[in-house]
Amino acid sequence: MAGPQWDVRLYAEAGSTNELAAADPARHRVVVADHQQAGRGRLDRAWVTPPGAALTLSAVFDPVVDTAWWPVIPLVAGYAVARVLGADATLKWPNDVLIAERKVCGILVERVNSRPPMVVIGIGINVDQTEDELPVPSATSLVLEGRGVDRTELFGQVVSSLRICLGRFAAHPGTFLNQYRGRSSTLDRDVRVELPGDVTVEGRVSDFDAYGRLLLETADGLLTLSAGDVVHLRPAR
Repeated sequence: MAGPQWDVRLYAEAGSTNELAAADPARHRVVVADHQQAGRGRLDRAWVTPPGAALTLSAVFDPVVDTAWWPVIPLVAGYAVARVLGADATLKWPNDVLIAERKVCGILVERVNSRPPMVVIGIGINVDQTEDELPVPSATSLVLEGRGVDRTELFGQVVSSLRICLGRFAAHPGTFLNQYRGRSSTLDRDVRVELPGDVTVEGRVSDFDAYGRLLLETADGLLTLSAGDVVHLRPAR
């Protein structure tokens, strides 16, 4: 199920593509900016890139599915990007896209108070940044990984993949996690999870439940986590 075509709005500059999309949340609208000046990540972190160095877009999506499935949408978005970036692109829970264990794409999904309620999916992919232009050593860009790409072509591929994956998810929400597990770099890893309220837990990730929550085996038993920042403690096997 591919779903409908999306209406694309292009801006030379924008503060936040998520804010622009949320201000006029038409179904299946995509806002893309050549330069995003006030991008945001999870936990209200700033995300700023040099002009022309990243692909920044936000897509408005009507989930259709019951609200119980909405927490899975960020995972679907991450998966949609990873499948475009290649077989070695993996997902750190919930939806950071990694290449060689370094973050190349971040995703922020926000609910829109519209009727019916919808979500805005913000995607930021590091395309042409140099090492000096990246915010942290754990980040990378496509050019640093030897993958020089045309941003316009990449945009088309990402929107197409997002449309396909969201369409399939809307049709069969309970089956998505099987695909996600195959791309996960967090599954079967020892991790530290930083939770809201300055709480930190460590353990081994045994699985994800049907709603995308992290199942963490700790010394005190099994925890089911719906939010948190994951740090991989050891290399993947």
